[in-house]
Amino acid sequence: MRILKLSAIGLFAIIVLGLVFVILADRLAQPAPPDPAILIARAARYDVHIRRDSWGVPHILGKTDADVAFGLGFAHCEDDFATIQDVALATRGQLAASEGSKGATTDYLVHLFRVWETVDAHYLSDLPADVRKVAEAYADGVNYYAARHPEQVKTGLLPLTGKDVIAGFVFKTPFFYGLDSMLRKLNADTGGKPLPEIGSNGLAVGPRRSADGATRLLVNSHQPYAGPVSWYEVVLQSGEGWHVAGGVFPGSPIMLHGHNEHLGWANTVNAPDLADIYRLTVNPANDNQYLLDGKWRDFEKSDAAIRVRLFGPLIWTFHRDVLYAAQGPVFKTDHGVFAIRYAGMGEVRQLVQYFRLNKARNLDEWKAAMRLQALPSINYIYADEKGNIGYVYNGQFPVRREGINWKGFIPGNRSDLIWHKYLPFDKIPQLWNPKSDFVFNSNNTPFQATAPEDDLKPADFSATLGIQTNMTNRAMRALETFGADTAITADKFRAYKFDLSYSPHSNVARMIAEILPANSTGDADLGRAQQILKNWNRRTDIHNRGTALAVLMGVRAAPAEPDGAWKEKPLEALRQAISILKTHFGRIDPEWGQVNRFRRGKLDVPVDGGPDIYRAVYGTQQDDGTLTAVDGDTFIMFVTWDKNGKLSSQSIHQFGSATLDVHSPHYSDQSPLFVAKRLKPVWFNEADLKGHIEADYRPQQR
Repeated sequence: MRILKLSAIGLFAIIVLGLVFVILADRLAQPAPPDPAILIARAARYDVHIRRDSWGVPHILGKTDADVAFGLGFAHCEDDFATIQDVALATRGQLAASEGSKGATTDYLVHLFRVWETVDAHYLSDLPADVRKVAEAYADGVNYYAARHPEQVKTGLLPLTGKDVIAGFVFKTPFFYGLDSMLRKLNADTGGKPLPEIGSNGLAVGPRRSADGATRLLVNSHQPYAGPVSWYEVVLQSGEGWHVAGGVFPGSPIMLHGHNEHLGWANTVNAPDLADIYRLTVNPANDNQYLLDGKWRDFEKSDAAIRVRLFGPLIWTFHRDVLYAAQGPVFKTDHGVFAIRYAGMGEVRQLVQYFRLNKARNLDEWKAAMRLQALPSINYIYADEKGNIGYVYNGQFPVRREGINWKGFIPGNRSDLIWHKYLPFDKIPQLWNPKSDFVFNSNNTPFQATAPEDDLKPADFSATLGIQTNMTNRAMRALETFGADTAITADKFRAYKFDLSYSPHSNVARMIAEILPANSTGDADLGRAQQILKNWNRRTDIHNRGTALAVLMGVRAAPAEPDGAWKEKPLEALRQAISILKTHFGRIDPEWGQVNRFRRGKLDVPVDGGPDIYRAVYGTQQDDGTLTAVDGDTFIMFVTWDKNGKLSSQSIHQFGSATLDVHSPHYSDQSPLFVAKRLKPVWFNEADLKGHIEADYRPQQR
C-alpha cells in the first residue's frame, strides 16, 4: 500500500513538473515584452488635446494628422481598451492564446487568408507615407495607454504597430459582404458562431425634395451594441485639413462614416456575388496535388502554429496545414476539396481610401477616392453642401467570363475561370442627382434606390456581377415614407427615420396571410392568435398588443437569405410564439414593451421597434421570455446643409461614449434619449463646442 501511495505521488509530481515545463517553454518561446518606458517616451512626439464634451464624446485636436490619430487611439482606449486589444490579438492570429479554443477558428483564418504575408509584402510599397504615419500614430496611442495601465494588458499585445492597424482592415473587410457565411456553408468547422444580424439604413434627400431647400443625409448603420464592430463617436480635427465627425470601430484610426465640413456619407452592407468556390480534383496518388489545365500542381503549403489556452496558464501550440491553390485558400472537407477566390484578396489599401474620403472637399475628390477601389464592398449614400446626392453600390466586382454559371461550385481544373481583374469604378451601379432628388439603401437591391422612373436597370449590368435583387421591409418603408413625400420637412425626415411599421408587402405580412386561413377548430389559442394578427396594424410601438405574436413568429420563420424559403413554416413558428407568450406572460397578446426591452446597467425599459423595422431593434431571447436589445440602431447621425450650405448635425448613441466603463457617467447617459428616439447636437466647430467642454487634457496628463 505504501508503495502504491509513493507511486501515485511520484506520478503526480511528474505530471506537475511536465505541466510546469510546458508552461515555461511556451513563455520562453515568446518575444520579450517591450520596456513600458520606451512606449511612454514615444508619446512626447505628439501634440494633441482631447476635449470631452458634455456627453463625453472626444473632440481630438492636433497640429498634424498623426497627432490626431495618436489622440484617437488613446481616447478610445480610455473607453474600450478591452475590445481594442482583442481586435488586435484576433488580427494577429493570437486570440486563442487568451480566449481558448473558441478563438482558434479566427486564428486559423488569419493564416489561411495570408493576412500577414499580404501586409508584410505591401505595407511600404502600397501605403503612402501619410497613411502609414496615421496608422503608426494610432498604434502609439494604444501603446501609451497600455503602458500606463499594465494591469489591463493581455500577454503578447505589446507593442501594437502600424501593421497591426492595417492588418485589421485586411482581415475584416471581406466579411462585410458575407464571406463568413460562404465559409460556414462550405465547411462547418470554419464557421464559428455567426455574426448577429446586421442591416443598415442610409438615405439622402436633395434640396428639390426638401420643403426648406436643405440637403439632408441619414447615417444609420445597424451594428451589434458591443464588440469589434460596434460604433464609437468622435470628432477629429488637425491642422492639416482633417476635420470629420462620425463613427469608428475599435482599432480604426479614421472616421468610417459621417461628415466633414463639405460632404458626408452613410454606409450599408450589400451582398453582391464577390467570391467563388472552386471544386478541386486531387491527385489520388498524391493528396498534395490538384489538377489544373490537365496537369497536376502542388499545393502551396505552410504551417499554422496556433497557441491555444487549455486552462489557467497552460498554453499548447497546435499545428495545422495551410494549403493554397492558384484560385486561393484551400479547404479540405468531408464532401470534397475546395478553393475560394474572393474580393479583397491581397489588398492593403483600405485605410488609404477611407483617409482620402475623410479629406475629400467636394464630389470630384470624393469620387477620386472611390476610384481607388480598395474596399471590397459596402453601399455608399452621399450628400454635400452643394446639394449633390448619390448612391454607389460599391464593390470589387470580379470580371468573370460570360456564359458561365457562376452560382454554386466552379470547376477547379480550368485556369480560364480564375478571374484577375475588377470592374472599373465608373462601371459599377451608381446613381447621381436623380430627378426625384432622393436616394436610399436598406440592404436591398440597387435597382430600387430612388423613384421608379430614376432607378437603375438590371439589363444594363452583366449577370456575372451577381447583383442582389431583394427588398427588405426597411427598403419598402423608405419608398412608402420618404419616397411618397415630395416636400420633406426636418420633422418629417426625423419621423420617417423612426418609422415603426411593417409594409403590407413585407415578409411578416406574407406570413400572416399564410396562417390566417389555417383551420383552428379545437385550438382556441390559434384561433385567438389569428384574430389578433388579422386586426394588427403592423406597428411595433411599445403598447401594441399584436406585435409580440408577429415578431416572435417572424424571427423564427423569416428567410435566412434574401428571397429565400421560410426557415420554419409560419404556422409552426406561430405556435412556438404562442407557447412562449403564454408561459411567460400569461397571455398571447402582452404589450410589446413588456417583451421588447432595452437594458443597460440599471436601466431596464420598454423599447419601440423590431427586426427589419426602420427603427431597427434586434433582441436575444431571455429565460423570462423577454427580448434584450443587442443589435440594430446604434450610432445614428442626421446631417443637414441648409439652402445656403451651412452645416449642422445631430447624433445619438445607444449607450454613451464610455462603452465599457460602468463607473463613468457616460456609460448609459445617451440611452434614455436613444429609447425615446431623440437626438443630441454634434458640436462640430470650435464655436459650437465652446461652453460644452467637460474635460480638456493631453494624454500625457492622464
